[in-house]
Amino acid sequence: MERACASNGEIRVSEILIVDTFTKLIFGEADQYSDDELAIIQALRKVDPNVALDSHSEMGKYLRVLGVREMTGLVGQVRSFMSGPDMVLPTASTGFAAGHSQQLH
Repeated sequence: MERACASNGEIRVSEILIVDTFTKLIFGEADQYSDDELAIIQALRKVDPNVALDSHSEMGKYLRVLGVREMTGLVGQVRSFMSGPDMVLPTASTGFAAGHSQQLH
């Protein structure tokens, strides 16, 4: 996953990776999602209650009808959530970062 650490230690997720994941959901392209994509999908479930219990297919249908401004806003919300202190992101060596309060699977 394309990440950068801010000076305060927060992890920032690339908007491009979020958009790519949303695109996979919209077009139903992935039978299997990477750990990074699954973390983005879980973050989407947390920031938008409309998709909290949806299947990947249902999430894709929801995303497909959003306008540009709505989609841009949702990408920003997911990115913000993923850089927050309660988000656990996969790491290459451990699978999930330690020291955070919320795990995603």
